[in-house]
Amino acid sequence: MREVRYELMRPGEILAEMAACPLVYVPLGPLEWHGPHLPLGTDPLIAYAVATRAAQRTGGVVLPPFFWGSERERSRRQLEDIGFHGDEWIIGMDFPANALKSLYCREEYLALLLRELLELLVRQGYRLIVIVNGHGGRNHMAVLDRLAAELTAQGPARVLNILAWARQGADKPGIGHGCSDETSVMMALWPESVDLAALPPLSEPLGNVDWGIVDSLTFRGLPAPDFTVRDDPRASTRQQGEADLHESVEFVVQRVQQALSGE
Repeated sequence: MREVRYELMRPGEILAEMAACPLVYVPLGPLEWHGPHLPLGTDPLIAYAVATRAAQRTGGVVLPPFFWGSERERSRRQLEDIGFHGDEWIIGMDFPANALKSLYCREEYLALLLRELLELLVRQGYRLIVIVNGHGGRNHMAVLDRLAAELTAQGPARVLNILAWARQGADKPGIGHGCSDETSVMMALWPESVDLAALPPLSEPLGNVDWGIVDSLTFRGLPAPDFTVRDDPRASTRQQGEADLHESVEFVVQRVQQALSGE
């Protein structure tokens, strides 16, 4: 397959790709706790893989992962659903029991840095910029949505903001945090980065609070009665990861092809 990774391409190759299709992908997400079994770069790395596979189908190039993202304090309701008392001050997934804090930035810093990057790409000549976002923080996604709408309105480029996961509709289960979905995809992409032995035996339930792993139903306000993880990462498989990755790439490709055709 042709090389689409911007950092590995020579100037002439980049210019040739731009002449053929002035499209660039910007994968991003924070360096964030995903349990002791997954790397902190899980979100941006998955976004990078999805963007790379999509670019090989649609044309265009892919920037290196933008390892930035933001989070905010959790609400009382969210904390209670996860299993906390509700009066704690917890930012994103930085639970007290975690061995290491995430590298979240303030949302205004994310907006400044990303705006600068997007404007540089417009000046370089790209006319379709596709943000492939691997992170589900609400304020993080709001920043991306606002920048995409604002820069599109300004022209001459169009900016799309697409979640790296296909399972995002109201009729779909959604994505957990550090659960079997993310774990399976990382097993398919970078198996050496996953260490299921860092988790307890399968017979021991995984408490949300204890491990910093939360399933999608809990995020939707439907926690397990004992506040444990139902989408268990210890049930992950490489085959499931490949299937999830394929579905996500197909979703991104469809959105980009619609944009390229003027829809």
